[in-house]
Amino acid sequence: MTIKLYAISVDAAEPLRLARFWAAVLGREVVDDPHEGVALRPDGDPGFRIRFRPTDAPKVGQNRIHFDLTSASPEGQRATVSRAIEVGGRHADVGQKGDEGHVVVADLEGNEFCVCEADNNFLAGCGPVGAVNCDGTRAAGHFWSAALGWPLVWDQDEETAIQSRRGGAKVTWSGPPLMPRHGRDRVHLDLAPPVGADREAEVDRLLSLGATRVGAGRHTADDVVLADPDGTEFCILTPR
Repeated sequence: MTIKLYAISVDAAEPLRLARFWAAVLGREVVDDPHEGVALRPDGDPGFRIRFRPTDAPKVGQNRIHFDLTSASPEGQRATVSRAIEVGGRHADVGQKGDEGHVVVADLEGNEFCVCEADNNFLAGCGPVGAVNCDGTRAAGHFWSAALGWPLVWDQDEETAIQSRRGGAKVTWSGPPLMPRHGRDRVHLDLAPPVGADREAEVDRLLSLGATRVGAGRHTADDVVLADPDGTEFCILTPR
């Protein structure tokens, strides 16, 4: 297995401004260079970058992928929410009933995320970003487990989750019914083979697992764009 989850990419009208918001919330360092664009460095090993890529398309509807942030204590949860609001975020209504333990916040460009309660045992030990929460089916969870070589750590009632054997953030799928699509997803997964690996061989392997080829050039001409069994797009970057 050679391919890895390299980054979570977020389409942004103002990439640097949005990166600075998330740097303040997560305590990560902003990197701005020609190869990576604007990104936040991983906060440990294992870890993934969070990249902010320019787009002219307006945000329409709720994102199908969002971050679940963890809290060490009730005070820590309140502090994270307060920090997000102080740097330009806002409380968001995505249909919650009001008795949930998590708090839903939107960033400067309306991207929703959850600040989870301190006693959330499912995310215990995962780090500040506890999960990348995806709208998707059980089939998608099984596809991604095979694609990344990450074992399933939850597979029940149509909900699935995978996690690297080295730990870190989980990737979760919440099961049907799926949310409606509003054009291209603003948040997507970026995969990359290591230097020296055969990217086309990895693309062929992912196609054999159930992915479909969408095209190229989502952000650069070198990107290969595929979609998982639910039709959710992701990018295969050049080896790095």
